[in-house]
Amino acid sequence: QVQLVESGGGLVQAGGSLRLSCAASNSAFSINHMGWYRQAPEKQRELVAIITSDGITNYADSVKGRFTISRDNAKNTVYLQMNSLKPEDTGIYYCNLNLWNGSSFNVWGQGTQVTVSS
Repeated sequence: QVQLVESGGGLVQAGGSLRLSCAASNSAFSINHMGWYRQAPEKQRELVAIITSDGITNYADSVKGRFTISRDNAKNTVYLQMNSLKPEDTGIYYCNLNLWNGSSFNVWGQGTQVTVSS
């Protein structure tokens, strides 16, 4: 079984920065793509950024140029560096890993709250 442990959320003023981390507890599986999603109050969960096993990244238009996703395969960890934060970035951020152990499956983190004050 794989568990994801997220950290790095918090309260920050607009224009500030935060760095989220998500570490997988079990290295027995191959990790394909890794991503970050967020869910604002009364809104659907949306993709923020994703990074493939080859290091190819993709971002939501709303965060391009401000957020950077990266991964450390040796540590089974994915990061999200968030700069120039805006109040509309507020929400619960979830990491998601696509894993392989003969078949593909997804695992979600528990979520970490990010609040950006104006």
